[in-house]
Amino acid sequence: MPDRLKILTLNSISPLGLERFPDSLYQVGPKIDSPDAILLRSFKMHDMAIPESVLAIGRAGAGTNNIPVAKMTTRGIPVFNTPGANANAVKELVLAAMLMGARNLIPAIKFAENLEGDDIGRQVEEGKKAYAGAELPGHTLGIIGLGAIGRLVADAAIRLGMKVRGYDPEITVDAAWSLPSQVMRAHSVEDLLKGSDFVSLHIPLLDSTKNLIDSKRIAAMKNGAILLNFAREGIVDEDAVIEAIQSKKIKSYICDFPSEKLAHREGIVALPHLGASTREAEDNCAIMVSNQIMDYLENGNILNTVNFPNIDMPRESNYRIAIVNANVPNMLGQISTAFAAGGINIHNMANKSRGEIAYTLADIDSPAPEAVIRNIASIPGVVRVRDLTAK
Repeated sequence: MPDRLKILTLNSISPLGLERFPDSLYQVGPKIDSPDAILLRSFKMHDMAIPESVLAIGRAGAGTNNIPVAKMTTRGIPVFNTPGANANAVKELVLAAMLMGARNLIPAIKFAENLEGDDIGRQVEEGKKAYAGAELPGHTLGIIGLGAIGRLVADAAIRLGMKVRGYDPEITVDAAWSLPSQVMRAHSVEDLLKGSDFVSLHIPLLDSTKNLIDSKRIAAMKNGAILLNFAREGIVDEDAVIEAIQSKKIKSYICDFPSEKLAHREGIVALPHLGASTREAEDNCAIMVSNQIMDYLENGNILNTVNFPNIDMPRESNYRIAIVNANVPNMLGQISTAFAAGGINIHNMANKSRGEIAYTLADIDSPAPEAVIRNIASIPGVVRVRDLTAK
């Protein structure tokens, strides 16, 4: 490994995260040439010329729509994220949004702000009837997406006395085990919508989820329902939701994504992307992504990427080689042969794949000569080879 690894920051990253990088081993900052890794939050990288030196990208947050993930995969660059690190912050904002919608807090605040004169007490008594709301207990919350945030929202809603229905066809076994037993399973998006007083979205923006909530699905919603979107902007068809509010099909739409279309419309509240904007969430995300990037750069281990397999192999030797390669037959055989041809004994090896990409870690009993590294790199399908000899 080089004497000092370089980390480029494209956004302001919590100091608690950046402090994880020892000054003796890392140079970190917003003005770094030829970085080994990039840390960011919301910076849009799609039009950025990403240096050839980059080995990894770390997103201090869950979503990676601002990163050209597919291009990075072809270059052998893992894109790390921090699922769950900001989950509590988003959960609390969703709860606040439900209360805002149920108790008509935003229009009530606007009403109170416009009161004037010496008879405000009378105006309050006469006007407050228009803002009477409902309590949460007994009402049904439908949650689409039962990842880290969706599960926390479900648990909090149950504790508030609400009924909860959930839908997530991609739910993992671990996520299902951690879901409160009181959550009722919906069999489809439409099944969930038709019985929910509140609907909260917690899914990534993919081709399959773009405009997931459109006019057809809104028509399936319960009359007077409240729609909450603290996931991604493109999941909801804005034209459809505006029309639904104007026709009084749904009561309100509360989201974290302001837009020109949504501005100044009755029944719509758009917050300025506050979901993860707490000191605690920013600290958690920064610490988590920094630890992940360090472990990858120093040891080759991978945890929480959106494009590579997870692999965690404790070191059993000072000499370690990391290999990114196409997920094709006989790759491990060719790699092992290259080590053997160079007189190198493999002490331990781990290999995992994800889609078209595979990743191999090999602890070896002696240093790998440059000729061995070159031979492995020349194998058709090998994208990147790194020598991770411990200092």
